Amino acid sequence: MTAAEIKEKILNDVVFVGLRSAVGVIFILHGISKLDPGFAKNLPNMGLPAEMAIPIALAELIPGILIVLGVFSRLSASLISIIMLGAIFMVKGAQSITGKGGVELDLILLASVLVIMIVGPGRISLAQIIKKLPRCLH
Repeated sequence: MTAAEIKEKILNDVVFVGLRSAVGVIFILHGISKLDPGFAKNLPNMGLPAEMAIPIALAELIPGILIVLGVFSRLSASLISIIMLGAIFMVKGAQSITGKGGVELDLILLASVLVIMIVGPGRISLAQIIKKLPRCLH
């Protein structure tokens, strides 16, 4: 393997950590914001019971943390993709790409978690560290 190939592989790994981190932090912040009682009060306006506030918040917060760490990334991304489809079709009604009620950010986040779901956590992740531990520590 040449130095250029090694450099390209390292760059790809670092870029993927950046993608995972950005997406994960967004969902961590969104999940935390949904723990506010105001979110629960708004849910009936979206056709959902107020009791769904905590499960929805945790369904964004926990996978966000796991994606940043790079463990259970595919499962976490799958859960978030379902949430994003709900946001696009149930909450916003998929009425417009841009403007008021636009789904452009939701589509970008959906595309990002689909990439994570397909590719996995990448080589710079907790999952890779765990894989490399000696068998006696598993």
